[in-house]
Amino acid sequence: MSQRRLLVTGGSGFIGANFILDANRRGEYELLNLDLAPPKFEANHVTHRYCDILNREMVERCFAEFQPNDVVHFAGRTDMFGSNVNDYAANHFGTKNVITAIQRISSVEKAVFTSSQFVVGPGALPEHEEEFRPHTIYGESKVLSERAVRDADLVCTWTIIRPTNIWGRWHPRYPSEFWRVLKQGRYFHPGGRPVIRCYGYVGNVVQQVLTILARKHDDLNRRVIYVGDAPIDLHDWTNAFSLCLTGKPVRVVPRPLVKTLAKFGDVVQGCGGNFPIYSSRFRSMTEDYETPMDETFDVLGPSRISLEKGVRETAEWLRTEDDFWS
Repeated sequence: MSQRRLLVTGGSGFIGANFILDANRRGEYELLNLDLAPPKFEANHVTHRYCDILNREMVERCFAEFQPNDVVHFAGRTDMFGSNVNDYAANHFGTKNVITAIQRISSVEKAVFTSSQFVVGPGALPEHEEEFRPHTIYGESKVLSERAVRDADLVCTWTIIRPTNIWGRWHPRYPSEFWRVLKQGRYFHPGGRPVIRCYGYVGNVVQQVLTILARKHDDLNRRVIYVGDAPIDLHDWTNAFSLCLTGKPVRVVPRPLVKTLAKFGDVVQGCGGNFPIYSSRFRSMTEDYETPMDETFDVLGPSRISLEKGVRETAEWLRTEDDFWS
């Protein structure tokens, strides 16, 4: 039986690299990774090609030469440092270039486009798939990306995924931010009522996307689905990492005290200094942010990897990172 040709954009990034690793292990695909960055590992049946997602001609040429059966579009800018939506052109214009490349060939049967939970910010759950309340400029760029997919009227089967707050091996920021602060004993958790958030271990997200590709029926065609794990008390998530990285439970500090420290941090930052806690971070630590996950588990099944196992696997990777563990 011949392998299906699977093209992945952004396969050298955080979710993309984890996805390619697991997809390659299955042995069902001939894989092409289009990315500006080199791959994180070498593997059989995986080819990397340098490709700028904003270069339409380059993207179209790669698609035409590879003639993929399936496409998973991960590529894009994911940080929160942009000042306007055009700083995230790789997200919406890059998506349009991928759409055009798909339209110019006839081999593509199924495509998965990556959006973000940030297209709908904290608060009430969205009542329908096209209800947008973007959270951050990054979220605005992903709204434009989703609209580009819907407006394209693609012939192939397509699904838009909205990853929640995804964590795990190769995360671009947590090793130098949250996990480092936690390991150094400088993290404290605000007490009070539980804060409910939606996180997702990258291994579970990879399995969810692979399940979407493998489905034989088209109930997810032209649909949006969140990918990640069940909502969790933020304390449980931080405590699991604290126990694994330090051997101690996470420190809990009365919420009013944390709020006071955050206001002091605002003053320090306003004077050009640095302080570990400030008002926007305090809001992030104390604000619920749920996403509708029930349909995900109904359609794709429950998460296969537990929180504890995901934390252990992440810690094993962190121990190989000299900059983190030294």
